[in-house]
Amino acid sequence: MPDDRSTVRTAGAVGVPAGPPLLASRLTPAVLPRPVVLRPRLARMLDEGVTSPVTLVRAPAGWGKTTLLASWRQAVTEADPDAPAPAWISVEAGDDSDRLWSYLAAALRSVADPGADPAATPVPDRAPRPDELEVLAAALAARERPVVLILDDLHRVTDPAALAGLEFLLRHTEQRLRVVAAGRAGLPLAVHRLRLAGELTEIGPGDLAFTADEVADLLTAHGVAVPAAAVERLRGRTEGWAAALRIAALGLHGQPDPDRWISQLGADQPEIAGYLREEVLAGLDPADRDLLRRAAVTDTVCAGLAVALTGDGDAEGRLGALAADAGLLHPDGGRPVWYRCHPLLADLLYREVSRLPAEEQRDLHLRAASWYAGNSRPADALRHALVAGDWTRATDLFVTGWPELAYDRGGRTGPVPAPPPAEAVSRDPELALACAAQRALDGDGDAAHRHLRLAAGHARALPEPRRSRFARLVVAVELTLARLADDPEAVRAAAARLLATRPTAASPTAASPTVEEPTAVAEPAVVEATVVEATAGRHALVAPDGGATVRADDPRAGTRDDADVRAVAGTASALLALDAGDLAGAASGFAAALAAARSAGRPRTELVCASRWALLAALRGELRAAEEAARAALALPPCQGWSAQLDCGYAYLALALVALHRDQPAEAEANLALAASANEEAAAGAVAGWCRAYLRGDEGDLAVAHRLLVEARSRWSGRGGELDVRLRAAEADLHSARGDVATARDLANGHPESSAPPLAVAAARVELRAGDPRAAARLLPDWSAPSSADWPLPVRLEAALLDAVLAARSGDGRRAGRTVEQALDLAAPDGYRRPFTRAEPGLRDLLAAHLDSGTAHWPTVSDLVRAVEVSDGRGTPGVPVAALDEPLTERELTILRYLQSILSNVEIAAELSVSVNTVKTHVRNIYRKLDATRRRDAVRRARQLRLI
Repeated sequence: MPDDRSTVRTAGAVGVPAGPPLLASRLTPAVLPRPVVLRPRLARMLDEGVTSPVTLVRAPAGWGKTTLLASWRQAVTEADPDAPAPAWISVEAGDDSDRLWSYLAAALRSVADPGADPAATPVPDRAPRPDELEVLAAALAARERPVVLILDDLHRVTDPAALAGLEFLLRHTEQRLRVVAAGRAGLPLAVHRLRLAGELTEIGPGDLAFTADEVADLLTAHGVAVPAAAVERLRGRTEGWAAALRIAALGLHGQPDPDRWISQLGADQPEIAGYLREEVLAGLDPADRDLLRRAAVTDTVCAGLAVALTGDGDAEGRLGALAADAGLLHPDGGRPVWYRCHPLLADLLYREVSRLPAEEQRDLHLRAASWYAGNSRPADALRHALVAGDWTRATDLFVTGWPELAYDRGGRTGPVPAPPPAEAVSRDPELALACAAQRALDGDGDAAHRHLRLAAGHARALPEPRRSRFARLVVAVELTLARLADDPEAVRAAAARLLATRPTAASPTAASPTVEEPTAVAEPAVVEATVVEATAGRHALVAPDGGATVRADDPRAGTRDDADVRAVAGTASALLALDAGDLAGAASGFAAALAAARSAGRPRTELVCASRWALLAALRGELRAAEEAARAALALPPCQGWSAQLDCGYAYLALALVALHRDQPAEAEANLALAASANEEAAAGAVAGWCRAYLRGDEGDLAVAHRLLVEARSRWSGRGGELDVRLRAAEADLHSARGDVATARDLANGHPESSAPPLAVAAARVELRAGDPRAAARLLPDWSAPSSADWPLPVRLEAALLDAVLAARSGDGRRAGRTVEQALDLAAPDGYRRPFTRAEPGLRDLLAAHLDSGTAHWPTVSDLVRAVEVSDGRGTPGVPVAALDEPLTERELTILRYLQSILSNVEIAAELSVSVNTVKTHVRNIYRKLDATRRRDAVRRARQLRLI
């Protein structure tokens, strides 16, 4: 191949005329941009990928696809100079079958085996005939080493038939052809077939995104020094997008305040805007671009919202294509799917929206407000109504939806709504409260307080019952501000003041609620004087002439004020209890608030309470109730989209804990992955770490399990309570399992609450593992006492099974059997398995003996016996130690399992709906095959062979 990168003429196969001149620049990668940042993790992915037939690198423009493949090709060549470099083809727009095959021919010839006759690989210079393809496939299959072919910008091939020959070769070269293809969207390869066949490795935008370390390396390579926190902000703003990072690295040169420059990075940066317009948006269908632009008025979009914004009934299909093919949208994986744009692209699109006529912009925001209001998203509806300047709608949304606003997470982006005109606030002071709530959710506490002060100036002119309702709304906004400021004392005080505004049960009418006297007054808030006066002096107030009154048909005249107040204040108190480690108080608080939220019809508050109550129920060991509550929470409408991911995370975490106790590790792992959004909160993060520690410990990786437990305890450090005790007990168990008895004793005994059941059980287990069963029996708390009913059920089960093992070791087999049966009774309603499968050595023999002596749970016990064998490393269930001369049939195996029970042949026949003679015939065959003469001998022999 010539070095001048000008042109090269194809040689042609034997009997085939030479083709037209080819550009050498398309057969080798372009010169890499300098400086190049090495990314070993991606190189490893490509190294592993080329062990399979096809590796697909798919991402929008600017994600570094070409740079990655070129640098990887260079590294592969340098690592083995004697081997041919991977063949390279840069695909161009307009390449038809003949033109593409001209370059394929040249590329394949360039990687011929050293010393081989070029004619041995007959590659035609135009689209090959079927017979030519077969000859070529045979030649490639006979090669000594695989051929690696890199196809860059494969999305430019618009005719799928152009690659028909290449796909034929992939199927018939015995995997001696390895294709690495890069492109943006709509790649013409048979991706689905390759994926299902396990012949595809995929590298997408998530993989190509720069990590924080890689961003730091890139900035260093460009000679730019910024603080570590600024590096993380830059990565967050760009989401690791290579092109934006390189533009930023160049733009940071000479900046006096790099940190501030990074915080302001957006689509107003000319280079970024130009790249997005020319490389990302220019090739889109006009309808797709219009959809993206209209959707930019929202943070995230789903099909229903997109239809509302565009009027396009095909919006769902367009969104899916823009995500799957173009990679321009990121789905959240929920149902329905919510999508979001890259922050910089969203910024550019919104700038385009802001240049639309004012009426068109207002119409988009009103459409969004209407859709959100009808789909249980009051915070989003309020924002768009305020941006649109629809003051009446904004006020109505706030007054009717304030309970759902109180626990919204906020953090939205977009334009700041303009302040409403003075006359609108004077006419409707609740409008100022709506603005305060919106600014609070946007994180602008100062602006929220200004709106509160403005609202307070109009409060005195309001008539009853509107004035009492106004006081309630003021406190609701203050509660939201306190919660978002993470001020527990302020939250507690605001919740108390909110409860003090509850309408009494003896309200004259639903539209004219009276209010209880405040039971406590916290430190003065912005408008506390207004609240106190409105709640204490309500009967002396007379509506002034001309004052607004609440109409009977006013949508703001709710009849559920009492339930709303109880739901919001109760949720606030329960969240504080959970964060402080008071699990019992939190559980009862969430239960009461959940009932109030359901009564008031507030699904968003219901989700907050139900998801956390589910986790607390799982921690208490109420697995069935926890599972039902978690699944009900996940079925609520607010689970749609990013706004409720944290709350849904609690529900998934509850399901993970349920799966863990039922010894379903794969399901537990899957739910832990879905629960990741909740890990930022202390309780959820600690429980998730605890679950992962158990899973790693069950796999035998005790070092990783210990690290995870230490991290979980550090997440919960300083909060104390039951969760701290159980984390400490888990760590003591882990240390004793590793043989570190001294540390285990310190953890179990060196704690103010060492007498707490979890620590006492852990202390007993430590002594048993240390070889002192008497000390273990002395430390083990009485799990059968009436007071033990208040213990978490997993702790009670562990104590019972430990007691059974100790009884068996002391020779009291009868008590051991009774104890095992009682533990099975406790475990059965919720489906517990882990306390049995992960119990102390010796439990398997106890369970096996229990089958002989008779049990009401014999199918469960039979299954547990085999499961304990696996956890003890004794073998695989169902795999005999020695094969029988004549194996048992499926029906005989079924009857053999019944033989473990105390059921008679008549009862077994009734269970299986067969005749007694049929059962007797199968039993005789079982005895003959197992060389047994009676039932007990047959069962014992079957257990030795791991048949049951």
